[in-house]
Amino acid sequence: MTTATASASASSAAPVSFVGEARDVAASFASVTTGRAAVIAGRMLTAVPALFLAWDAAMKIVLHPMVVEASPKVGLPVEIAQPIGIVLALCTVLFVVPRTALVGAVLLTGYLGGAVLVHLRIGDPLLTHTLFPVYVGAFIWGGLLLRDPRARLLIARR
Repeated sequence: MTTATASASASSAAPVSFVGEARDVAASFASVTTGRAAVIAGRMLTAVPALFLAWDAAMKIVLHPMVVEASPKVGLPVEIAQPIGIVLALCTVLFVVPRTALVGAVLLTGYLGGAVLVHLRIGDPLLTHTLFPVYVGAFIWGGLLLRDPRARLLIARR
């Protein structure tokens, strides 16, 4: 059997139907509802990390003296503080805009993972410094899961 014949017989044996999958996802989405209390709680949980990260981004963008002092301590050149602040601000904006909140949460999770690595690498205390970005991430995802049914679909049981 040639490779062309093998691939042709394999593809004809198991046709893939994306229409059925899309219909199932649409039905699941329609069945997921968000109560008013959950949306309010989600917005409050979202506000905490959003305000903190916006403040952090602003501090980096304006090169606040605390940022200038802390950068060498964590092993980062001061010159990259402003670009990091701009990226953080953009990710935070994506997170607070409902239509792009899921993408923003994923990007912020990556950003916060890098922050964990930086603190772990320099030997900061575990519960207060190193895991602080994990706590912020928990607020991000907790708020998003409460306020956005699309986010809940990502972790829904199959």
